[in-house]
Amino acid sequence: MPKLKTKKGVAKRFRLTKKGKVKFHPGGKSHLMSVKEPEKLRSMRKAQTVTGSQDVKYIKRMLPYG
Repeated sequence: MPKLKTKKGVAKRFRLTKKGKVKFHPGGKSHLMSVKEPEKLRSMRKAQTVTGSQDVKYIKRMLPYG
C-alpha cells in the first residue's frame, strides 16, 4: 500500500496531542491590536483545542501520520 500524503497547510496550523485532540493557535494577533481587549489578547496567546466532532474528523483525515 502506498504512503499517504499529508496536507501541508493543515500540518502547519494544527497539532495532535497524545490523547488525539487537535490543538491550534488562534489567529487575529497581527494588526488592529489597540481595538482588542487585553483579556482577549491574553487568551489568544495560548493554544486551543478544536471543538466539533466533524471538524476534528476532517482534520485528522488530512494528518494521516499525526
